[in-house]
Amino acid sequence: MDAGLAALLGAAVGSLTTLGAAVVNGRTQARTQHVQWRRQHRRDAYAAYLSALHDRDIAMDAILHALKAASPDLPELDETVQRFIARARDVHRAAEVVILEGPPSIVDAADRIDEESRGLSEVMQRMVRDAHAGDASERAEHSATASARERRLYHAVSEFRVQARGVLGNVD
Repeated sequence: MDAGLAALLGAAVGSLTTLGAAVVNGRTQARTQHVQWRRQHRRDAYAAYLSALHDRDIAMDAILHALKAASPDLPELDETVQRFIARARDVHRAAEVVILEGPPSIVDAADRIDEESRGLSEVMQRMVRDAHAGDASERAEHSATASARERRLYHAVSEFRVQARGVLGNVD
């Protein structure tokens, strides 16, 4: 084989090797960018959900605070209930995105929050109905149940945060 042909073959092999490496690197980079893009979307969804939960919890606290009065101001109570309902709808919308973006572990954690939220909401509804009826006979029992439900909800939200950190790769 003469030197010119050997050089030409060497250049062709080198070019093919370089092209192959570029293709592999390009695919690796595209995969890495996709993973980062997915992580960012999940992070945004989880942050929006936690923010909506926080806002809803503030509205919930306002209801529970209003119910502590011996004679709750019913128009004010109804207004706080309406704010709570609006915030609960925001949570529901944010949860839908979490469900779309998240793996099963996140969906399960969001479902636990939803379950605990429903339980607390049911107790609060009974408390509001009793306040409208002027019935304080079960106030202490409902307040104790609401406190227990609040703790369970807090633990469910904490578990969601742990799951979200794991999915996002923020495990220390």
